[in-house]
Amino acid sequence: MDAQTRGVLFDVDGTLIDSSYFHALAWWEAFRQFEHKVPMSAIHRAVGMGGDKLIAHLLGEDRDESEDAELKATHGAVFGTYWPSLVAFDGARGLVRKCAEAGLAVVLASSARERELRVLRRALDADDAITAATSSSDAEESKPAPDILVAALEAGDLRAEDVVYVGDSVWDVYAASKLDIPTIAVTCGGTSEAELKEAGAAEVYTGPDKLLEAFATSLLGQLAAG
Repeated sequence: MDAQTRGVLFDVDGTLIDSSYFHALAWWEAFRQFEHKVPMSAIHRAVGMGGDKLIAHLLGEDRDESEDAELKATHGAVFGTYWPSLVAFDGARGLVRKCAEAGLAVVLASSARERELRVLRRALDADDAITAATSSSDAEESKPAPDILVAALEAGDLRAEDVVYVGDSVWDVYAASKLDIPTIAVTCGGTSEAELKEAGAAEVYTGPDKLLEAFATSLLGQLAAG
């Protein structure tokens, strides 16, 4: 099998870009504006879900669903104020480029809106190594459903059995497991190693820099070696 038919799918928020806590703060502010008192810790643990599922998860199925669209819009508006502060994690750029140099197709499996994705890609600054990318418009159902990963596979012309997924939340691991894709998890998004392993992560590193250091012996290195 040609190595280029193998690939890596990357979650972006909290995995390559240091944005998870900005998302938590933006959701907290959105809920606050609608007079919902939701602890920041609970919000952070739900970050990684799609916005629709995050709202249902935190406010319950008996909530006033007519607020959902405005809550998501408010979150997006508040999060947008943090765009200038978004930076890539140490090693993120190098990891993406290392994967490409090793012959792996690199696909950003992002659920961000198109405009937001452009901001994230600018912060990552590795477009020369990226094969394809997805956005929220590519998935009918959000994580932990696997739709965005299915879209990423299609975008990269890849098969589930030929890829590894790199993510930072239990929702990433759950989504990938539905397609039998092994997940390499990183704790830099704020989720502990124990939680990620319990969810089913095959490997866990503290961040992209440590995964890059261990590339040769990681699942990524094994995949590239065939």
